[in-house]
Amino acid sequence: MTTAEATVDFLEKTVRDERGKLLDFVRRRVRNKDDAEDILQDVFHQLVTSYSVTEPIEELTRWLFTVARNKIIDWYRKRRVHSPKTADAVSAPLNLEEILFDPGENPDEVYYRSFIWRELAGALDELPEEQREVFALHELEGMSFKEIAELTGEPINTLLSRKRYAVLSLRESLQELYDEFRSS
Repeated sequence: MTTAEATVDFLEKTVRDERGKLLDFVRRRVRNKDDAEDILQDVFHQLVTSYSVTEPIEELTRWLFTVARNKIIDWYRKRRVHSPKTADAVSAPLNLEEILFDPGENPDEVYYRSFIWRELAGALDELPEEQREVFALHELEGMSFKEIAELTGEPINTLLSRKRYAVLSLRESLQELYDEFRSS
């Protein structure tokens, strides 16, 4: 079996093994089935274009779910109506959303954005599941607390409390990173 054939076999097996779990993950966050399928196809497209036999992706399942989360965030961002930037916006302080979602091609910006995403993902992983879910749905996916309450069946006040604890914990975890960006 050639290297190319082995790569194709590996990629086909990965798609078969991970498709169901990834689709469930995306469908919990994107209600429209067609949009969820499109996002899933984007995830697998990125896998095919990123995979290399000489430098295989470590922790492939985690990588796939990270890519899926990023594709979901991109999908929500495309749906959001953007207001034009004003002169005041140019002089405004650093905004985490601008750092995380700026589509600039500058290699330094790409590196910093990647670094911030890794730090945020690590800090989010340290949160209790219920806090992480509320934070991600509200801040990263743009859902309202009413929508989250309908999705989870939890009272809005409970969700507000969980988000508050998540924010406090994330502030503490990411304070050093924030200080570093403020001083640069």
